[in-house]
Amino acid sequence: MTLRATATNFLAAVAVLGFLLTEYVWGISETYMAAGFIPARWSGIALDSVIPAVLTPLTAAFLHVDVTHIGFNLLVLLYCGNLLESRLGSVRMTMLFVAGAYLAAVAQWWVDPAAALPMIGASGAVSAILGAFALSFGSRRQLVASSGLNRFLNATWLFLFWIAFQYALDLYGRVEGTLIATPAHVGGFLAGLLLHRWLSPVRRSLLPPSPPTA
Repeated sequence: MTLRATATNFLAAVAVLGFLLTEYVWGISETYMAAGFIPARWSGIALDSVIPAVLTPLTAAFLHVDVTHIGFNLLVLLYCGNLLESRLGSVRMTMLFVAGAYLAAVAQWWVDPAAALPMIGASGAVSAILGAFALSFGSRRQLVASSGLNRFLNATWLFLFWIAFQYALDLYGRVEGTLIATPAHVGGFLAGLLLHRWLSPVRRSLLPPSPPTA
């Protein structure tokens, strides 16, 4: 299988590089505090870092705790992301990843704005890709005659299912003693649902006919 030069593969490569540098060069604790997303910094609580707080939702997306963490995110990113990129294009795909990372951070901050623990991982951005992927390639249920309302209802159903699924994982994680950024996952998925139609290229069949030329 030939490895293509896509935006998705580039994002995955940066995530792998960030993981390796954190593990073997920079130091785990220092990197997490400097480049991870800390809600308290957005709330104006002074925490020293060389990276501006406004950039940390993006830098945090390229840091991961362990091989399992990065492995799962890469699996979803490479499979769903490359398929989605073939439809959206590289620029739109990158925009979706960034928007997912930031909306995930906003959701995490909104739930606990004073939290001083860093949030790391591409799960929020990957959740945005999953949301857009579900609308792009999933089987839409015909619930009502209106196409716009039907699209909204299908997106709402997906969103409610995702919320339930994430909080079930959160409950399991608490039992196992694992902290999961559930609000971030929900926020990222919502970004994918909201931005999917806006980022999707207009089909030529839907464009108005070109005026006749003399």
